[in-house]
Amino acid sequence: MTTPRQKIKEILREGQSFLVAAHASPDGDALGSTAALGHLLVQLGKEVTLYNPSGVPNQFDWIDLPCPLVSELPDELPQWLIALDCGDVRRLGDALAARFGTTSTVNIDHHLGNPGYADVNWVDPNFSSVGEMVATLARDLDIPLSGALGEGVYLALVSDTGYFSYGNTHPETLILAAELLREGLDPEFFNARFLNQWTMGRLKLWSRVLSGAKLHLDGRVGTIRITQDMLDETGTTSEDTDGIVNYIRRVKGVKAAVSLREDGPDRTKVSLRSSGEMNVQAIASRLGGGGHKNAAGILLTVPLDEAERLILEAAAGHFDSN
Repeated sequence: MTTPRQKIKEILREGQSFLVAAHASPDGDALGSTAALGHLLVQLGKEVTLYNPSGVPNQFDWIDLPCPLVSELPDELPQWLIALDCGDVRRLGDALAARFGTTSTVNIDHHLGNPGYADVNWVDPNFSSVGEMVATLARDLDIPLSGALGEGVYLALVSDTGYFSYGNTHPETLILAAELLREGLDPEFFNARFLNQWTMGRLKLWSRVLSGAKLHLDGRVGTIRITQDMLDETGTTSEDTDGIVNYIRRVKGVKAAVSLREDGPDRTKVSLRSSGEMNVQAIASRLGGGGHKNAAGILLTVPLDEAERLILEAAAGHFDSN
């Protein structure tokens, strides 16, 4: 029986034109895997369009892409549409979600609960990142993991494993990282661009947000709030909040770290993080969200106060039933 991975290998080999997309507001895995797969396809001699409705976040403006990433869809979609790191087709953005299925589709993902919305679905939560899955395809196709392709994979790896500190870091993940270094990736040069690009505004924002951290449910849940006023007063954007929730996870006794960010009138974006066996995806799913065991998210159409109440209620229910 042909596996999804084998089917995708043949699609990449035999197809002629591809649109590669990942979830809106891309993180390091979404953008890194997009870049890596784009370079892989170019090396195979294919026509490639890279798409994301949010464009390239400023923090990743240094990433080497094989072609410009566009935020508007072409009038005519290519032969194949490949969705990366997207557990729900709606996260590709309204424009692409509306046209999904009008051409042949592939879904490559590692999120729990991905419903398999494409013609060919390779969904495997055992991979640390979609970047690692793209690297597996490159190996299958005898494409070297060097240069910009390898850099995209490395961005995906370090982003989704917290620099190899999370529970999704497996021996295979570290072997792949070592392979990327053997192929010429310079971690010092990479880190100078990925880590050392903060603005003073971002530093001030993090200071304000973290100073307001609170503990709930006997110290098992830690929360932080990010208001639009905080962003405006520090001259920052939502991109500058990336990763801040992980610092609440470092507080002794905290099982689930929660970030609540205003995302418009009566809209709150919630990010949940945990370590070990604590399953925040189970908490998120109680409110219609999803993700991974140790990293999940939800978009709630309620103000911050109500969002916090709902999350704590869901967390309490999870603790009571486990």
